[in-house]
Amino acid sequence: MSAVSTPPARFPDRYGADVLSSGPPAHHRRRPVGREVPAQRDLVIEEASTGFTGAITRVEKTAGELIVELEDGRGRRRTFPLGPGFMIDGQPVVLTRPQAAQKAPVRKRSASGSVYVEGAKARTARASRIWVEGTHDAELVQKVWGHDLRIEGIVVEQLEGADNLAERVREFGPSPGRRLGILVDHLVKGSKESRIAAEVMALPGARGNVTVLGHPYVDVWQAVKPARVGLKEWPHIPKGTDIKVGSLAALGWPHEDKADIGLGWKRILSTVRSYADVEPTLSGRIEELIDFVTVDQG
Repeated sequence: MSAVSTPPARFPDRYGADVLSSGPPAHHRRRPVGREVPAQRDLVIEEASTGFTGAITRVEKTAGELIVELEDGRGRRRTFPLGPGFMIDGQPVVLTRPQAAQKAPVRKRSASGSVYVEGAKARTARASRIWVEGTHDAELVQKVWGHDLRIEGIVVEQLEGADNLAERVREFGPSPGRRLGILVDHLVKGSKESRIAAEVMALPGARGNVTVLGHPYVDVWQAVKPARVGLKEWPHIPKGTDIKVGSLAALGWPHEDKADIGLGWKRILSTVRSYADVEPTLSGRIEELIDFVTVDQG
């Protein structure tokens, strides 16, 4: 009886029957595709073929090719073509052009130096008010601080002089929700205006609800920096001479009548571009008045 032959054990062919076939062998692993990373300055990377590791110092175009420069911990620098072939934390990456830094938006400023609110509508007027002595004071305040006043809902009214100020304040009836900020000319120790201010602040209800501030100039014209009209300083006008007439005469401008004075003021006002063209002794007081009539009023 012949022995039964056992066929030899067969093992799976890992390589397949045709080693030259076009299809990929089952065991073959695809090379991982690196993720794209912008080549931003100071990013630490490794160049895969050399192992050189360093921080990116620059990216530039040389001989028509974009290159990236790396600096290692010893200060040695090497350049490589921008693209694939780099590693971050052991993972392949493709370096791309660095992203352009976004410029911070430039904030537009109003004439007063505050942030300009584009397209803002005027707020409904508050009960509180700012009073100034005359038309020229009001026009200067509106030109420089008009944007702030519209945003805050503050109306500026002119007094046509401060002689009857105490009576006007009584009629206004100041209260916590109805504040009054008053700007007067020539508010210096011993002046008529300083005595009027003291009388106003002694009125019932004035404390905490009324403030009287002023500048040292006889007229608000002199609060405009003299350089704006070509002067080193505003001229001293002798007592008895109208300060506006004397100032226009010193400038060599027409000064014969009210029309000349009005045109002269318009010419002066046209030189004012912002708070920087106004003396701090006035601009600071206006800022204080705006703060006073708007604080804690919602």
